[in-house]
Amino acid sequence: MEFSWARFGTWAIALVIGVVYGIAGTIGQAASWGWFPLGLVVAVVGVGALLAAVRLLTADRWATLATAMGAMLSTLVFSGRGPGGSVVVPAPEDGALSTGIIWTLAVPIIAAIVIAWPSVPIRTVADDADMTVTPGDGSPTN
Repeated sequence: MEFSWARFGTWAIALVIGVVYGIAGTIGQAASWGWFPLGLVVAVVGVGALLAAVRLLTADRWATLATAMGAMLSTLVFSGRGPGGSVVVPAPEDGALSTGIIWTLAVPIIAAIVIAWPSVPIRTVADDADMTVTPGDGSPTN
């Protein structure tokens, strides 16, 4: 793998996008609709979609890893107690579901799945142009 500024730029942008989404997910995961943890579901589905989109659009595991690292880093930073003593992700009541812990664990698990997923070979227009149809049976040949 050769170093290129374009790739480095892609990784840097992916990291920033991951940080932004990690902040939004960390703040939004606590929202609920009655008993249903709607914020957590939206955050988990969103981070999964974001990581899948980065992986599919860039075809680069490293860009996906940079996005995941940004989301995990911001989740870690914003889950703790702030300098003024404020807490973004409060501890749940005894026996209650901790959406904060689920969110904190879901991001690396989803990242591992998306990053480890096997690559699919990309078909190009040149591949399609190389295929010709034989008059006999109609099957394509190279």
